[in-house]
Amino acid sequence: MPTNDDRLFAMLIYVVSFFFPVLGPLIIWLMKRDQSEFVDYHGKEYFNFLISYTIYSIVAGILILVLVGIVLLIALVILVFLFTIIAAVKSYQGEHYRIPLTIHMIK
Repeated sequence: MPTNDDRLFAMLIYVVSFFFPVLGPLIIWLMKRDQSEFVDYHGKEYFNFLISYTIYSIVAGILILVLVGIVLLIALVILVFLFTIIAAVKSYQGEHYRIPLTIHMIK
């Protein structure tokens, strides 16, 4: 079971991402990844999530030319917001949450 500090830092990775999507979570992850396996897991999960949904956004941006991309972009924005909140809550509860539709490039 992760400690309270581990759960707090894992949650902060997701919460800080609303304001600083790359730099905030990166700083927290780099500071705590050697000290906590739980924070390391959520840091990797967040950056896999960020990379995956960036790829999906680029594809949706290209598909705007076909008008399908507008709907996809709106859906992606909603999903990113919801999955980030769910991941923050689950990480604070001490769970290893895998965000749906995430391509796991960072192991």
